[in-house]
Amino acid sequence: MNNILDSFSLKGKVALITGASYGIGFAIASAYAAAGATIVFNDIRQELVDKGLASYKEIGIDAHGYVCDVTDEAAVQKLVATIEKEVGVIDILVNNAGIIKRIPMCDMTAEQFRQVIDVDLNAPFIVSKAVIPGMIRKGHGKIINICSMMSELGRETVSAYAAAKGGLKMLTRNICSEYGEQNIQCNGIGPGYIATPQTAPLRERQPDGSRHPFDSFIVAKTPAARWGTTEDLMGPAVFLASDASNFVNGHILYVDGGILAYIGKQP
Repeated sequence: MNNILDSFSLKGKVALITGASYGIGFAIASAYAAAGATIVFNDIRQELVDKGLASYKEIGIDAHGYVCDVTDEAAVQKLVATIEKEVGVIDILVNNAGIIKRIPMCDMTAEQFRQVIDVDLNAPFIVSKAVIPGMIRKGHGKIINICSMMSELGRETVSAYAAAKGGLKMLTRNICSEYGEQNIQCNGIGPGYIATPQTAPLRERQPDGSRHPFDSFIVAKTPAARWGTTEDLMGPAVFLASDASNFVNGHILYVDGGILAYIGKQP
């Protein structure tokens, strides 16, 4: 029997991670590079791509960066054709690009709602649709959608985000249903509350030394009693991109420290 760890290798694979100039996408791409994959990413503006390329170079990763708006179907089709020509056929797709607008539902315009749906749900459909033909030709493929606990739970001010992520969960299951026979596995990762520069203000100590109220709320709701880190997402992401998960399909892997399993402490 081969070494079981060999089934987690991504050596020789081409991985496209959308919106991976920083944050969760950057962490997942870094893990894929460490596992042997060639990294391709996009962002919406050249300065973001340049910043991402510099960050990858800083940690020794020779990534390929492209400017592309993932909500533009023609641009995405062109991007995938360019990647296939310049780098290779995509083996792994991570639909990571996303936005959130925290606006009470009755204050949110239909245009704002549509914008969130466009980036968080329509774009994964568009990019998946563009890469699936190449995966079928190759005889295998991995699609990983970055879902959310909001695929399962609601919360104040995130009606559009929750609707999009709930839809993305079902798109994940449907890609599995439609293309599983072609040896394509489509799964999701549902991050919990992750400590990133964007969430840093929510974790700052108050002047009296106490926790920020939101920080206290999250820690109390999490059995692990802490925020997640981007490193916590690396192992699950590698698993779902590797041969180790070849019979795992249509699954959402929640990496949330146990929040979804927990009713919370009694007051």
